[in-house]
Amino acid sequence: MKVLSVNRARAEFRTIGTRRVSTAIGKKPVEGPVAVGPLGLEGDEQADPTVHGGLVKAVYAYPAQHYAFWQTVRAQAQVAGWNEPLTHGALGENLTIEGLDEARLWVGDRLQLPGCVLAVTEPRQPCFKFNATMGFEQASSLMLQSGYSGSYLAVVEPGTVSAGDAITLVPGPRELTIRELFLTRRRRR
Repeated sequence: MKVLSVNRARAEFRTIGTRRVSTAIGKKPVEGPVAVGPLGLEGDEQADPTVHGGLVKAVYAYPAQHYAFWQTVRAQAQVAGWNEPLTHGALGENLTIEGLDEARLWVGDRLQLPGCVLAVTEPRQPCFKFNATMGFEQASSLMLQSGYSGSYLAVVEPGTVSAGDAITLVPGPRELTIRELFLTRRRRR
């Protein structure tokens, strides 16, 4: 289990459909250690703090193994070529991770990294900005159907995070996985 990529972005204005909105979903990988504090990565922004960011959603982690799914559906939607890879950060995540997915992460688990400790808090809920980033209107629906949501993390011990950092999973209360919580919330919609 490890961090493959650390990704961040500044908020910018984009036109999505007929709306002009602020977004920081277009995260890009960065080199070297990045400071992580109670509100997230240094140099990263969340454009809409009502749904992203804050103490409970300071950092967003996404499993790299889901990238093949998104490459395939983007090709099927004819918005990308079959061999056109998505770069890490393309789903808006701060950390692209390996070895942990929504079924293996439980609310309250801790991710101990060499330079910081993060706590698993909740799954991401997709929005219209995700559709725009993926290039087709059904992207949010596919995230809801697949359960490939990724996980929000709170910062328990601030410090630094780098690509290549090993992740040690420290089990929490083990009452509800991120996948179970995501699917429960989906049914309520």
